[in-house]
Amino acid sequence: MKIHIPIRYLIIIGLPTAYALVLRVFFGMDTWERLFSVMSVSFLFCLPTIVGAFTILLSNDQDARKLWYRFFIPWIPILLLFLITIILSLEGWACWLMILPIFLLAASIGGLIGGYFKFRGKENKTYISTLVLFPFVIAPIESRIGAIPGTYEAYTYIDIHAPADKIWENVTRVSTISPEEDMGRLTLLLGMPRPVKAELNFNGVGAKREAIFTKGLVFHETVLEYKEQKKMVFSIDADPYSIPSTTMDEHMLIGGKYFDVLTGTYTLEKLNDDNYRLHLYSHFKLNTNFNFYASYWARWIMQDIQNNILQIEKARAEAVE
Repeated sequence: MKIHIPIRYLIIIGLPTAYALVLRVFFGMDTWERLFSVMSVSFLFCLPTIVGAFTILLSNDQDARKLWYRFFIPWIPILLLFLITIILSLEGWACWLMILPIFLLAASIGGLIGGYFKFRGKENKTYISTLVLFPFVIAPIESRIGAIPGTYEAYTYIDIHAPADKIWENVTRVSTISPEEDMGRLTLLLGMPRPVKAELNFNGVGAKREAIFTKGLVFHETVLEYKEQKKMVFSIDADPYSIPSTTMDEHMLIGGKYFDVLTGTYTLEKLNDDNYRLHLYSHFKLNTNFNFYASYWARWIMQDIQNNILQIEKARAEAVE
């Protein structure tokens, strides 16, 4: 019996999408968290690769022989998974934006692998059965190895044409930031909290500073090192239990299991009589099995936050009163 084209393509796209969705639900269950986690190589890299291979193995021979087909058609189940998990609130927009490049690339690689094995002379059912079970075998092994924490640095600077005292007063205390001043681009795209203001109770070691953001996010900071108009080092503490659950995706929660900001450092360097360079460093910790990828996104996010604050401090210091 000949299968109609719409039904055939429904199988080719629908089955890999359903498999990916089932895996997302299973790996996201708290019951299995110690063995299966969405924040794992088994999920983030193996799943899209398997979906890509699965899609091509289910395709007819004529289509599967086309290189463009093997590379791009596996993207369709991934994009459908993207839409379904957002609609069902299984995943947030920000997380998907960060992992989508890996998912699409891995799906294409899986499509190429699937095309290779499709014409090896064995039954596709054998390959499909092996692929379907693979994440359930590899994930427990990965969980026994565990994540390797890493500490990273985000560095930014800006040149300011203003006196040192005026620059420094805008560094230690940042008054309420208007929407027009807020220039953060990446964090805005990701829907992250926006900076509101920063308050410091006194200038010196041991001082308490609060950096307040929208959506209830507050960084509690303690000054560890202080040199007037030269340097300020402060620890950063964000209590994840005090942050409303709607503020940030659980996988990006500051102070959570995977991501935490540790310290910040301002230094003011004199360039000449009229110009200074304001440096801003932050150190953050990641605790995932794929820090090699997550660290790039975390650094970009921190640099976007820092550049935004530096631009505000520059504009205010250079403003003519």
